[in-house]
Amino acid sequence: MQQLNQARMGMFAHTSIRVSNMDRSIDFYTRIMGLKLLSRREIPQNKAEIAFLQDPEGRGAKLELTLFRDQKKFTQAEYEDRLFDHLAFDIKNMDEAISKMRKEKVTITDEPFRLSATGSLIAFIEDPDGTLIELIERKPI
Repeated sequence: MQQLNQARMGMFAHTSIRVSNMDRSIDFYTRIMGLKLLSRREIPQNKAEIAFLQDPEGRGAKLELTLFRDQKKFTQAEYEDRLFDHLAFDIKNMDEAISKMRKEKVTITDEPFRLSATGSLIAFIEDPDGTLIELIERKPI
């Protein structure tokens, strides 16, 4: 076991998702999901633009949005054919969150439900490009 710990590469840093419109995605993840924009820049080597976002208090891993300028086709595969499953956000109040999503006309793919009688309340929504997002209201301990 000790050898495995020594071989550890480092802490998980971020997840990158592709977006078709950087301004729209930054607006969604900041205004609707409550993240803070940390940086935004061009990457001329691969004709891309990236933006990093994170919880305003600096908790959790960062989310990287990536826009490839030469990407001609941008379609989300049907759910059963996707390689990337979802992002997840802890929320404090599911009713308020779902109400906000409805007001903002965000696609709600799964209405709130509990995994078990005493488990967390979860729901699923989609970002503007169809990336699936799980909302989790954890039961107080």
